[in-house]
Parts: sequence; C-alpha cells; structure tokens
Amino acid sequence: MATTRFVALDALRGLILALMILVNTPGSWSAVYSPLLHAKWHGFTFADLVFPGFLFVVGAAMFFALKNQQWGAASIQKVLRRTLLMFVLGLGLNFLWTPDLSQMRLMGVLQRIALCYGVAALLVLALKPFFTGAQQQYGMPLLSALLLGFYWGLLQLGTEPYSLSGNIAGVVDRAVLGEHRLYQGFGMPFDPEGLLSTLGAVVNVLLGYWVAGELSKRQPKAGMLWLLAVGVLMLVLAQFTALFWPVNKALWTGSYVLQSTGLLLWLLALMVWLVDIRCYRAICEPLRVYGSNPLFIYILSWCWTVLLSKVLVWQVAEGASGNVDISAYQWLYQQLQTVLADKPASLLFALLHVGLFWLIAYGLYRRQIFIKI
Repeated sequence: MATTRFVALDALRGLILALMILVNTPGSWSAVYSPLLHAKWHGFTFADLVFPGFLFVVGAAMFFALKNQQWGAASIQKVLRRTLLMFVLGLGLNFLWTPDLSQMRLMGVLQRIALCYGVAALLVLALKPFFTGAQQQYGMPLLSALLLGFYWGLLQLGTEPYSLSGNIAGVVDRAVLGEHRLYQGFGMPFDPEGLLSTLGAVVNVLLGYWVAGELSKRQPKAGMLWLLAVGVLMLVLAQFTALFWPVNKALWTGSYVLQSTGLLLWLLALMVWLVDIRCYRAICEPLRVYGSNPLFIYILSWCWTVLLSKVLVWQVAEGASGNVDISAYQWLYQQLQTVLADKPASLLFALLHVGLFWLIAYGLYRRQIFIKI
C-alpha cells in the first residue's frame, strides 16, 4: 500500500515555527500575557507546548527521511554530520548573544534539537530490523516508556528529585558544563536544555516518528480518529504520572512529555480534519510555506533579534539621567506603546515578527529554495 503523506503534518510544522517566534519575540518580557510565558517550574502553559511540538515535527519528518535507510556506515555518518552541524550552529547563536567564550552558554534550543535528533535517529536505524509487523505499532511506545522509566530512575538520585536546587540533572550539568556556562534565568545556574533532561526530550522525537508512521498507514478519517483516541490515552496517562512525577518543562519530565504529546495529537487531529478531510487548503498553504525552511527561519529569527538588540544600539538623552543606551528592539516596541497598552503592544510586536519571517519563508518557497540543515 502506498504511503499516505498527510498535508496536516506539513501545516503543523509551520504552525509550531510561527508559535515559536511568537513566544520568543515579545516587545518586552515584562509585558507578556501569561499563556505566552513558560511555567516558572512545575506546571504547564500554552508556551510549554511549542518546543515539544518542534521536536515532534522533527520526528515526523524523520520518518520520511529514514524510511528507506538502514543501519550502516553511510546512514550513521549522515546522522552524525547533521547532528554536529546543528549543534555547532547552536553554539554559534549563543556566541552571537554572548560573544565572551569564557561565559558563553553551551546548551540551547538548537543544541537540544541536534542531540534529540541524533539519538532518536540512531535508535530508529538500529531497531528497524526488530520493529516489523505488530512490533512496528507497539515497539516505539515501548521504547519511549523504557527511556522515560530510565530517566525517572536517574532523577531519583537527586537529594530532592524535582526541586530546582536538588535535582540530579542540575548536578550533572554543573559538574560537566560548569555553572558559568548554564542558563541563569532561574535565580541559580540551571539549564532547561541540559544534558540529562535530553533523555525525556528524545521521546518527543520518537513519538513524532511513530505517529507519522502510523498515519502513513491510514486514510485521513481513520487517522484523525486514531489521533483523537491516542491523544486521550496520553492525556490520561499524563494526569496519572503527574501524581508522582510533576509536569515540568525545565526537567522535561515524563508527565510533561505525555501531556504535550497528547495535546499535539489533538491539534494534529483538528488539522487533519480541516486540511486532509475538509480540504480547506486556504488554511493550510500559509502554514506549509512557513514550515518549508523551519530550522533556517528559526536561526534567522535569532540573528535578527541579536541585530536589533545588540548591534543596532545608540544613545538618547534621558533628562537629568544623562544619555542612556537604547536598542532598535526597544525603540520599535516603544513606537507601538505610543498607541497601545504595554501587553497588546508587546503581543503586536511579536505578531509583526511572525509576519516578517513568513514573508521571508514565502520568498524562499516561491523560488523553491529549501535550505537543509
């Protein structure tokens, strides 16, 4: 039977990228609507759906990229090269933001995507011979459960497994990477894209791979119903797991993996209904365009933010305070503040950036330029 390629998966990739830019580019971090802020520690917000969504669509794309590949030197080298390239690009973005090598953060969003892709792709290639027939349907969920169980066991080695100061993931990162090279936004050195918590994030990629494979065997209506049913199951499991393993993005806990994936499956089911069943292609096409160069657009958005925040800076008179520095990023937000309250102005600032990068993605798409990273 020919493989069914769901257009909704391509649209979901574009939607996730648009949401990532929306969440990452407010006019001011002090003027953001609460759903667009990540949970401070335990908990879940709308913003917490975005990063696992990106990893999920990486896994879905991986299904089609690795469909005809087997474990072997050529395939392994290809995976490792791409992993290394993404990781190095992530380091480059960190350097642009903090061009002091002694203080530069080592981990980050692109580095996590790189590690998750590399580990997941190697696992898929290694286990392909064993995942045939019925094993293909149940093998990946079983592997995911084993990885999450192993990660849960490792977390129990911490003095306070789920606290900011006592979790083992932070201990490992501080010992291996160094406190000065970790994210500092929690009030103490702790990296939400750290080494140990990558184990949980790998599962989001594996589940994306699994879902794409299962959808490829189904017609749209059957695929939508399957997504709804599996989404319910994952959300129920998330609520049960949260009783002993709190939902926590920074630690990337198992309950967080289940909750984010369950919600993503419901969102994907909605998009399958709209795009692949009802054929509302007018909804889908702008999102497909947005998702045609996802990693390149993400990198470009980061470079643009650095340009506005760090490079285009000048001094303005501030009354008795003398001259103060102002960046182009601040100045643009201030112009919106002249006509809107702080939070609406901050949201509009982010939406304008979503639109800007859609125009860039559209220009590349029209010229059939697809930048593979």
